[in-house]
Amino acid sequence: MNGGAASDGPVRVMLVEDSLVVRHLLTHIVGRDPRLLLVAAVASGEEALEQIAAVRPDVISMDIRLPGIDGLETTRRIMAEHPTPIVVVADSVEDASLRISMNALRAGALSVVEKPVATTHSGYDAVAGEICTQLRIMAQVPVIRRRPIGSEWAGRRPAPQAAPDADPPDRPTILAIAASTGGPPALARVIGALPEDFPLPVLVVQHMGAAFMEGFAAWLNGVVPLPVALARDGERAEGGRVYVAPGDRHLELGPNGILRILDSAPVGGQRPAATVLFRSLARHAGNRGIGVLLTGMGEDGALGLLDMRRAGAETIAEHESTAVVYGMPAAAVRLSAARGVLPLDRVAGQILRVIQPDPQP
Repeated sequence: MNGGAASDGPVRVMLVEDSLVVRHLLTHIVGRDPRLLLVAAVASGEEALEQIAAVRPDVISMDIRLPGIDGLETTRRIMAEHPTPIVVVADSVEDASLRISMNALRAGALSVVEKPVATTHSGYDAVAGEICTQLRIMAQVPVIRRRPIGSEWAGRRPAPQAAPDADPPDRPTILAIAASTGGPPALARVIGALPEDFPLPVLVVQHMGAAFMEGFAAWLNGVVPLPVALARDGERAEGGRVYVAPGDRHLELGPNGILRILDSAPVGGQRPAATVLFRSLARHAGNRGIGVLLTGMGEDGALGLLDMRRAGAETIAEHESTAVVYGMPAAAVRLSAARGVLPLDRVAGQILRVIQPDPQP
């Protein structure tokens, strides 16, 4: 397991990028941040695999469209042979690139950021700043060897069985799920385990760059049985459909199941914010809501999940044994906001038990 970057020195960065122009841009971006140290800049996955043991990076900036073995396969091999935090740097407007990027997250990469275009581009400074921030933050995330289904969390503290409350809530009418770092594969696992005839609307907040949200929703739509789309302001949430908060906008449940898309201020530094979504369910669904808080850095969602529990809703936090980053779920556990604390593979089963309880003898 990679224990993350040392706290007493700069973060050691490897760049993997086949475009000479973009590689020079990334070299400049990393070089201007004194908290980062460039230890290698290579043009292919093969070179990355050859050099990684010698240069020992704390974090890798990974291009997806590479000659030879692509960024997805390179990510898989790195996670199998030299587990290292990986930040995917992708072209946000290419559908093929986005699909590969999302699959790289399933293979163990931690986040996706937008590829810089040029120093003269109007959004360059913001993109450059986000790249540096992600490299610094993700370097601190402990990673384990490639996470195949069923054995990916071996060696972590085992999860206890859930102890349900004595008085279950009324039959739920809506489900909200939120995640951040490590979220796309976790969401795919939970939502993918729900049946095609799942009766509730599913509202999703995933922290990710605004440029990637449409691609993320399209990717999720292709890997789960329920239809997935970005939420639109004023539409009614329908059962058996998944509504993803659009980039840089809050998603709320309004009266009568109407969805609201808001550009109000970030909450806890996040927009969309899980707490905004959960609090709207507490207000408008009460004890008929289900709130699920998955892996993620920070504390977003914990206060909102607490409001839901106080309203009588079913609330679930991912257990430490499966969370890529045990930040958001841990904050919920500290507040006693979660009725159940469950490993990822048991979350969907608990949701189904709540909406379809066993008949009383």
